[in-house]
Amino acid sequence: MNVYDRAYELTNALKETEEAKELKAALTAARNDPEAKRMMDDFRDKQTVLQQKMMAGEQPSPEEMETMNKLYEVVTMNPLLNRTFEAERRFSTIFDDVTKIVTESLRTIME
Repeated sequence: MNVYDRAYELTNALKETEEAKELKAALTAARNDPEAKRMMDDFRDKQTVLQQKMMAGEQPSPEEMETMNKLYEVVTMNPLLNRTFEAERRFSTIFDDVTKIVTESLRTIME
C-alpha cells in the first residue's frame, strides 16, 4: 500500500462529493457574473487583510469586525454569492471532519 496513492484516492473521493460539485458550480456561476465576481473579490480581499492581521498576532478592531459583518450581510444578498458561501460552508464541514478523523487516528503514534 502506497500512502501517496491513498492520499490521491481520498482527494478524488472528496472531489466527487455532492458538496464539492455544488461548490464548483456555485463558484463558476459567481465568477461568470461580473457584479458577483467584483463583490466576491472585494470581500475576499478584505477578509485576507483581516486574516493576515490575526496571523501576525494583531486583533482586528471591533469596528473592522463590524464592517466585515455588514459587508458579509450585503454580499450574501446576492443569490450567487449566498449560494457560493453556503456551498463553501458545507464543503468545509466535510473537509474539517476528514481532517479530524485523520488527526485523531494518528494521535496514537504520538502517544
